[in-house]
Amino acid sequence: MSDSPHEFLHPAGWKPAVGYANGVAARGRTVYCGGLIGWNADQQFETDDFAGQVAQALRNIVAVLACAGAEPRHIVRMTWYVTDKREYLESLREVGRAYREIIGRHFPAMALVQVVALVEDRAKVEIEATAVIPDGEGPGSEGVAA
Repeated sequence: MSDSPHEFLHPAGWKPAVGYANGVAARGRTVYCGGLIGWNADQQFETDDFAGQVAQALRNIVAVLACAGAEPRHIVRMTWYVTDKREYLESLREVGRAYREIIGRHFPAMALVQVVALVEDRAKVEIEATAVIPDGEGPGSEGVAA
C-alpha cells in the first residue's frame, strides 16, 4: 500500500478500504497540522478549481510536515472539510491524481465532512493532518535506537 512505517488496521472479514485506512497504529513524535486550505504561501488563492485547491492544500500540508522533519508517509490521519460534496465527487479523478502526485500511494485513516462554509469565502476545502515520525527517524534522532 505504501512505504509507511506505521501499521494499517483492517478487521478480518471487512471489505477492503479504498483510498483510506480504517485505522493506523503508530509510535513516535506526533505532528499536528491545523486546517490548511488551498491558498499559497502569500495567502492568495491561485484558483477556484476544486481539485486545484485540494492540490495546494496538500502541498501546504507537506510544507508544514517538513518543518518537523516529517514526510507524507508519516501521515496517520486526515480530515477533509468540503463546502460541496457533489463538487468533490465530480472532481474525484483530478483529486486522486493530485493526491498521488503530492502524497503518494499512502492512504491513512481519513474522514470527509461537508460543511456549510469555511472561514475564507473562496476556500472550497480545508484539510487537517496528523503525522507520526517513528522513534529513531527525523531531526535529533542520531544515535537513537528505532
